[in-house]
Amino acid sequence: MIHSVVEVRKLTKRFERVTAVNEISFEIYQGEILGMLGPNGAGKTTTIQMLLGITTPTSGQIRILGLDLDRNREEILAQVNFSSSYVSLPQSLTVWENLRVFAQIYHVRNYREKIDRLLSVFEIAPLRDTVTRKLSTGQLTRVSLAKALLNDPKILFLDEPTASLDPDIADKTRLLLKTIRAQSGLTILYTSHNMREMEEMSDRIIFLNKGEIISTGTPAEIVKRFEGEDLEEVFLKIARGT
Repeated sequence: MIHSVVEVRKLTKRFERVTAVNEISFEIYQGEILGMLGPNGAGKTTTIQMLLGITTPTSGQIRILGLDLDRNREEILAQVNFSSSYVSLPQSLTVWENLRVFAQIYHVRNYREKIDRLLSVFEIAPLRDTVTRKLSTGQLTRVSLAKALLNDPKILFLDEPTASLDPDIADKTRLLLKTIRAQSGLTILYTSHNMREMEEMSDRIIFLNKGEIISTGTPAEIVKRFEGEDLEEVFLKIARGT
């Protein structure tokens, strides 16, 4: 029986007078790729930050891998990882040094071999001794993705992971993630503004708008519910309030 590995109940985050996330509840099932969709300001990043323990919720409950995040943060975070096109890595370290630091934080065994393999997978092995500040945005994104897979996470939180990648590397990244999911049962929470990517990657989607979940279902179910031609048309309808 497939069980949930992330359980969110009435999760809320207020910043002074602004409610960024308003009593949302959802589950992510083991081995599922759940897409989180919504316009800018919908609450996607804030939700991910709360799931990672970076931002403290105003109210609500988060359980990950059967444990309460508030009481078991270190145990949970050792088994998950995160990548975003918008998070910086230490700029004065080389690619290899950055990955070694994170490997040591996660107590990765045989980290040298693991780093070399991930550098090869993401086609950045020639950059291993390059200082991070000299990398392009796309190259930094690939280093961040390599970092996110170092500890063989059970759950991966990906915030627009392919936003800075060229089509070839983006396609290879999506294929790699789906292959890992098939082989290991990896669970993924995935956000993107690329609607074709969301349709390709997501088993289910939760659609956020103004901090609230307005629809949940498969991409096809959501398109049908909003009477759109595709997910992009639905997105535009909601974003424009039409």
